[in-house]
Amino acid sequence: MKVAIGGTFDPIHDGHRALLRKALELGDDGVVVGLTSDELAPKTRPKPREIRPFEERRNALLEELGSLDEDGRDFTVERLDDPYGVASEDPEFDALVVSPETQEGGERINQLRRERGYEPLEVVVVPHVMADDGEPISSTRVVEGVIDTEGNVLQDAGADT
Repeated sequence: MKVAIGGTFDPIHDGHRALLRKALELGDDGVVVGLTSDELAPKTRPKPREIRPFEERRNALLEELGSLDEDGRDFTVERLDDPYGVASEDPEFDALVVSPETQEGGERINQLRRERGYEPLEVVVVPHVMADDGEPISSTRVVEGVIDTEGNVLQDAGADT
């Protein structure tokens, strides 16, 4: 199975690791990670924030993939200039790994694939990984200093000082 996954991956956290592990588990015919370009990345954020340059994110992602890949999968990281990217344009993909909040984008990719005469992808939704406070781990929460990349709470926003 050839698998696609996409994102900004800045910073990489345990939620991303769950997505990447699932992609590597399924991707016996290869995994392509679409990494948002410097131009696209800010447009995909729920809140505006600074994002590291593409090459820094790409290098961190390649290192992470190497450490997670237990089966010697063939994986690549490609620049994503369009939110639907290579998964909507390449008929050879079989599956798309998404998070609950990107599932709708996966359905849009399948709509584009059908319009192009391609088979739809199996959309594999990986559940959120929860932080210690019961909320999903997210890059925004990591950057804001609420949690670390493993979901450990770093501050109690509601604490009296």
